[in-house]
Amino acid sequence: MATPIKEWSKLEVRAVVRFLFSKGTKPSEIHKQIAETYGEGAMSRSRVYQWCTWFREDRTSLGDEPKSGRPKTSTNEENTTRVDELIRCDRRMKIREIALKLEIPKSTIH
Repeated sequence: MATPIKEWSKLEVRAVVRFLFSKGTKPSEIHKQIAETYGEGAMSRSRVYQWCTWFREDRTSLGDEPKSGRPKTSTNEENTTRVDELIRCDRRMKIREIALKLEIPKSTIH
């Protein structure tokens, strides 16, 4: 048995799934080969099945699809400075008050 590859990327493993799928290999066999080559943590069985379904539906991209929802933009240098200034002015200010004042989520302030 060959030694598992220790360093790999998601795109590399997805490309292997696509290659084997295009050769007509069943998803269970694809998962078995990936686990032998890359180790158990490379891709779960259900994820192999999901990628095979997407390739069957003519997906060609190996990258992640753009995520929906609000982008994470509240954690930046400007907001960090603004929060720091507010805390220095009033150390008793509550997280909720800072969040309301700066219109930033409480979890980000925390």
